[in-house]
Amino acid sequence: MDKWVCTVCGYVYDPAAGDPDGGVEPGTAWEDVPGDWLCPICGASKDDFDKEG
Repeated sequence: MDKWVCTVCGYVYDPAAGDPDGGVEPGTAWEDVPGDWLCPICGASKDDFDKEG
């Protein structure tokens, strides 16, 4: 699965790890992350993330 990088702070969303503190279980693909999820570091929206690579 692809990783996604926050263009604001550089946080990397790794689907294998998810974001349990943010309500996203490990193994959750980027496409399945809720639209209202926010970057756990800076609070940026999903729109502020780009595919890594």
